[in-house]
Amino acid sequence: MGQHAVRSEKSVTAMNFEEDLMPRQLPVDDWDTIEDFDPSVPPRTPQEYLKRVQIEASRCPEVVVAKIDPRKLKRNPTVNVSLSGCQPAPAGFSPSLRWQQQQVANFSILRQSIAKHRDHWKSQPLDSNVMLPAPDDEEGWKKFCLGEKLYCDSSVSPNTNEIDSPGIDYVQPTVFNTLEYLINWFGDKKLYPELGRWLYALLACIEKPLLPEAHSLIRQLARRCSAVRAKLENPEDAELSAVNLLICLVARYFEQSDLADND
Repeated sequence: MGQHAVRSEKSVTAMNFEEDLMPRQLPVDDWDTIEDFDPSVPPRTPQEYLKRVQIEASRCPEVVVAKIDPRKLKRNPTVNVSLSGCQPAPAGFSPSLRWQQQQVANFSILRQSIAKHRDHWKSQPLDSNVMLPAPDDEEGWKKFCLGEKLYCDSSVSPNTNEIDSPGIDYVQPTVFNTLEYLINWFGDKKLYPELGRWLYALLACIEKPLLPEAHSLIRQLARRCSAVRAKLENPEDAELSAVNLLICLVARYFEQSDLADND
C-alpha cells in the first residue's frame, strides 16, 4: 500500500512538473490519485478524456530509442544535395549589370503577357497533330520538347505515352515536371538552342512566390549553366549568351542573389 501511494505521488508530481514547463490549454480538474485509472474503460465525459490523456502522457518514458535492423537499410545510402553557388565566370565571360537589368525587364513583360492570356490559351484546343505526353512520361516530354532528331541522337528513344489535351496546361506540377526532365537531360550536355528556348519558356510560367520544388530546380539550372560557361573557351561562343541569360533570370528575377554575376 505504501509503495503504491509513493508511485501515485511520484506520478502526480511528474505531471505537475510538466505542467510548469507546458501549461495546460484546456481546463481539467485536479486529482490526487490515479489508483483507479483503468485504461480499458472508455471515458464518459470530456473531462475524463482529458484526464486520461494526461495520465497516459505522464507514464511515457522521457527517452524512447527505436530498434532498427541495419540489415533492412539500403547499403551506402546517399543523398545528392548541393548547396553551393554558381561557378564564377571566366574573365570577360560575365554580362554587365545593365545587360542583366534589360533581360529581367524583357522577361517581366513576357510573364505579364502569359498571365494575361493564360486562361485564353488554356481553353483553346491544340492542333489535331499535336499530342502532349502524359504528365509522368519523362522520356516523352524530352522527345516532345527537344525534337525527334536531337533527342534520338543523344539517347535511346523508348515508346512514349501520349494523351489528348484540350489546350496548353500551365498548372505548376506540369511545369515543374517538364523543367525537371529537361534539367536532368541537360546534366551532361551542352545548352542546345532547342533546350534553351524551352527552359526560358518554362521559367516564364513558374509562379511567384516560389514553391520549394521550384526553388531547388531553378538553382540547379543556374549551377549547371555556370558549369557549362566555365568550360567555354571563346567569349564569342553563341552558347555564352544563353547560359548567361538563364543564370541572370534565376539570380535577378527570382531573387537568388547569391548566384548573380556581379561584374
